[in-house]
Amino acid sequence: MIVTYNWLKEFVNFQLTAEELCDRLTMAGLEVDALVNIGGELDSVIVAQLDSVEAHPDADRLTVCQVNTGSDIVQVVCGATNHRTGDLIALAQPGTTLPGDFKIKKSKIRGQVSLGMLCSEKELALAEDSPGIMILPPDLPLGQPVFDALGLKDYQIELDLTPNRPDCLSVVGVAREVAALCGEKLKIPLPQLSEVESAVAEKASVTIENTDGCPRYAARMIRDVKIGPSPDWLVHRLEAVGMRSINNVVDVTNYVMLELGHPLHAFDFRYLHGGKIVVKSAQQEEKFTTLDEQIHSLTSEDLMICDGQQPVAMAGVMGGLDSEVKDDTETILLEAAYFKPTMIRRTSKRHGLHTESSHRFERGADIDMIPVALDRAAALIAEVSGGEILSGMIDVYPRHLEPVNIEINIQKTKALLDIPVDREMIQRLFESIGLQVEAGAGSDSLRVKVPSFRPDLEREVDLIEEVARLYGYDRIPVTMPVGTVDAKLPPLRQNLQKTLQLEMVAVGFSEAINYSFVATDSIEKIGISADDRRSVQVEILNPLSEDQSVMRTSLVPSLLETVSRNLNFRSSDLRLFELRPLFLTPKEGGACIEQLSLTAVMSGQREPEGWAQTTVPVDFYDLKGVVEEILATSGILNVSFVSDSSQPYLHPGKSCCLTSGQQQLGFLGEVHPDVLTNFNIDQPVYLFELNVEAIIAVSGEHGQFKPLSRFPDVIRDSALLLDETVTAAQVMEIVNRGKVKFFDSAIIFDLYTGKGVPDGKKSLAIRVRYLDLEKTLTEAEVTKSHDKLIRSLCHQLNAEIR
Repeated sequence: MIVTYNWLKEFVNFQLTAEELCDRLTMAGLEVDALVNIGGELDSVIVAQLDSVEAHPDADRLTVCQVNTGSDIVQVVCGATNHRTGDLIALAQPGTTLPGDFKIKKSKIRGQVSLGMLCSEKELALAEDSPGIMILPPDLPLGQPVFDALGLKDYQIELDLTPNRPDCLSVVGVAREVAALCGEKLKIPLPQLSEVESAVAEKASVTIENTDGCPRYAARMIRDVKIGPSPDWLVHRLEAVGMRSINNVVDVTNYVMLELGHPLHAFDFRYLHGGKIVVKSAQQEEKFTTLDEQIHSLTSEDLMICDGQQPVAMAGVMGGLDSEVKDDTETILLEAAYFKPTMIRRTSKRHGLHTESSHRFERGADIDMIPVALDRAAALIAEVSGGEILSGMIDVYPRHLEPVNIEINIQKTKALLDIPVDREMIQRLFESIGLQVEAGAGSDSLRVKVPSFRPDLEREVDLIEEVARLYGYDRIPVTMPVGTVDAKLPPLRQNLQKTLQLEMVAVGFSEAINYSFVATDSIEKIGISADDRRSVQVEILNPLSEDQSVMRTSLVPSLLETVSRNLNFRSSDLRLFELRPLFLTPKEGGACIEQLSLTAVMSGQREPEGWAQTTVPVDFYDLKGVVEEILATSGILNVSFVSDSSQPYLHPGKSCCLTSGQQQLGFLGEVHPDVLTNFNIDQPVYLFELNVEAIIAVSGEHGQFKPLSRFPDVIRDSALLLDETVTAAQVMEIVNRGKVKFFDSAIIFDLYTGKGVPDGKKSLAIRVRYLDLEKTLTEAEVTKSHDKLIRSLCHQLNAEIR
């Protein structure tokens, strides 16, 4: 919203400078974005008179002018054609900097000295365009700055208003705030109308069919108008706030809208069939051409202003091309109405039309301002166009909007704001902005009747905010908040989720983020049968598309889609993971359950491409190592890999189930070839899927610190001859649970079959580490402990020492 300093002064007699006014407005919640001094830096542009105008001797389109400044005669070369001897003009003297950083200096033009420039309205930023230089009124004193002589010196104030303050989308609204801030009275002059005997009700009629969308509609008629240019005062006032002059009638509607905040529209009465105005909803797919010559396809949710046959305006947004005011218009019907904000907002968005009118209506116009704005506009149109106002006003108001009454508690206000205000001060502050105040239900409360121009005041807290705003945000004491800081460890679930995410990145994986919405057939593509609980999918009520119609019960389809997409872009070495919830329905029915899952895939080469790297592809054991690392970080060390249990989307014989004790943690293995075909993947993919909820249940609260020993460890290696059916897991289980004294850790470092090893047997070598935190171990102590461990292995596994 743009207002000017002088325009505000017409409504409030305040003594603040422009800079002080801007500071006060900003501190009252009306942020000033810009302050522009109109004409303040152009005092060197003065009133001068043309003593002579002669043709340039060396140029057909230039003239050489002798210009009288009141104190001197100077020569200026001019390229305009609309000036003659005796005219008063605006002379920019050498040293002047015009808007646009255009500097005037002494120069020679085709051999003739030019000591300045004769200015047009455009060059002085008084108009967007001008046909020639500016010809001034004949009675101005020579040598005086042009902006002083014409009374055009002013300050343009640009406000950045929040959407909840439609009352300040007018000069009167801002002036009301200024009056409250300065303790002055707001002056709103009532329009004086001179009406002829003929009544508007005899010529026109108004009917409102959609009273929800249009609670009130009023109209006046002005006849015998003469359409033409607006007077200078009106043009300059509009130009000062950035609005272009069109003609005298349209300029008045814009002027009143800016002044009082209520949009108006003028119809050429000739084109209103039957002299009727009907406010109703549009017909579906009906076509309508707006003033900007754009054709719009309407819907039944659009509110339209119609005549006896067809739409003539898109209510609250833009008028129609056929009924606009034209150069030969003689009779106009002037409209002022109130429209439902949500309806105007939706129509404006739907058709891509944002106008000054829709900007105000969609935020909430003042329904009680309608007759005032209509009378003000009618009086001005009659003044600037020579028309006559028909007697009376058509004012259809079937649905009266009742005012809002709000109670405010004085003590609650003081407690929230921590400022010394009492009942009398609060009442005075409210009345300064036009609120009506009376005694409340209790002795410590006030009842406030909210006027129609403040639709943002709905609750008690809104009134308390008004108290703070009018009291002055800058006067509210600054206090530091007091509080206690309690150090708490993050919950196990949150901590573990973050740990898993960081660890996956640390081992070389990239996180994939996919939609939780998937296609209904995604679960079938990975071979999940109908009796599996994962086949029961939660449907979305308003899906974005068929491919996003259900909530996913597995992360596997989304990740395989991501793999396929990357392969299509020739990115074949992939390490991706996703840590997201699944949406599962319990077997017994009931509400959907969210279960956190970690799924990852590996495919392509084990090492990045390079001259020193191998070209070995990843395999099952690469993925198994990642899983062991992830689970170890989560505090789960004793993990079993059970090969007799798998998933339908994994390759049989190349996959297994992960367990810790009796708890199933997840699955890993190579993706089944049929599943890869379903996703158009032509290279092996290895995948693991972990149930994070199960990991949380097994991992315990927090990891325990294990102290480091200051004493050296002792390593013992032993090779055992075992049956081929004995697994490495069985060996490690016996070693880890053997409770051998000084035992620290053990690994299997060699497997051998062949020469020297009987058929049906294999040689397995283990390396055991012994350590004591209190002392250096002796040979005898280590030997005793190691012998006990080997005897236990031989006894339980029928093994022999090689």
